[in-house]
Amino acid sequence: MSNPVRLGFTGLGSRGGSLLESCLSMSDVEIAAICNRSDERREQILARVADAGRPSPSTFTDHGTMLSAANLDGVVISTPWTDHVPMAIEALEAGVYVGLEVGAASSVEECWELVHTAERTGTHCMFLENTCYFRDCLAIRNMIRAGLFGELVHCRCGYGHDLRSSLHRTDASGESLAWRGRQNRHRNADLYPTHGVGPMAKVLDVNRGNRFVSLTATATKSAGLAAYAEENLDPDHPAAGIDWAIGDVITTVLRCANGETLTVTHDVSLPRPYSNMFHVQGTGGIWKRTFESLSGGEVKTESAIYLEEESPGHEWEDFAPYQTGHEHSVWEAYLEAGVKNGHGGIDYLTLRDYVRHVKRDARPPIDVYDAAAWMAVTPLTEDSIALGGEPVSVPDFTNGAWMTTEPPVGEPAHEMTADLDL
Repeated sequence: MSNPVRLGFTGLGSRGGSLLESCLSMSDVEIAAICNRSDERREQILARVADAGRPSPSTFTDHGTMLSAANLDGVVISTPWTDHVPMAIEALEAGVYVGLEVGAASSVEECWELVHTAERTGTHCMFLENTCYFRDCLAIRNMIRAGLFGELVHCRCGYGHDLRSSLHRTDASGESLAWRGRQNRHRNADLYPTHGVGPMAKVLDVNRGNRFVSLTATATKSAGLAAYAEENLDPDHPAAGIDWAIGDVITTVLRCANGETLTVTHDVSLPRPYSNMFHVQGTGGIWKRTFESLSGGEVKTESAIYLEEESPGHEWEDFAPYQTGHEHSVWEAYLEAGVKNGHGGIDYLTLRDYVRHVKRDARPPIDVYDAAAWMAVTPLTEDSIALGGEPVSVPDFTNGAWMTTEPPVGEPAHEMTADLDL
């Protein structure tokens, strides 16, 4: 594909607008179409595209109409979670390469429908999980492949983020909770698993020689959101007095076919700093993030490591020298060329990999099987919690292909250094 990649964007809220902004800096991308219900928001985006000196995109209020009328190569979907999979399926049916923003699945059945549609149509879907591109997570993968951690045994991760204020926001009417608050009001589950699960699934080779086979999930009582409302909201606020379904802390343990376990924590209803809680442990050593800061959309991290053959005594070491010594090729090029803004640079890397695979019409590094396995954690934890923490099976969305599938050409380590477009 020698011409610019023609992208459409459905959903232009805070996240969708940020993703579009990243793509405006790419010389090989044309913002061909935008889709949003809000006239005001569409006008804001048109002004931003014009300010960037780019041609004005076509505008739509309906996703399906845009897909049929705009002659797109790819579409980035960043609407509320409940629309993600139906809209992705519609795009796959139209033969448009999907870039799917992260979020919770509504059911295991819709994950299966996404997989089956991609297989039937032969159209690709990349799950835009930006945390897979964290500098430290990619360096850790290099170290694992070099054998420094020995045989992997256990990993941890999660999503710790004080969302009490945003979960009490109302919709445009001012009379009801906005969509994310409604999810937390009615569902007791890990509603945002993929920021943590994604990088650890890559570490564990899930869907590429390994897979998740079962999980158990446990929820604490729900106290944090009600306490916040009582302290901060007027009694007549639509979110006052709600009986929230979601437990304040959801703890999930996933078991892998190769015997490893992965503990995932969802913690958004209590006061706390931001954290993805990453931790990798094997017979040769252990790594963990010790500090994370999320401010203004930018992430700063610090990590500690202990390697049996390298570290002195039984003491933690600063991970930074190890990271430099095992730097991922993508980040070597990125640091030399200049890191772009957006969650510490990972938004840009994710979108560059998406654009590169749209150009080639190739299987992406985070494919439809990954999307299904990671998003399915939400409804599966919902089931396990409802059953009192009983184990539930995780479907094999690859239908056995995980046993023979090698990491695809296009993993973030492969050839991306020549295509940063910085």
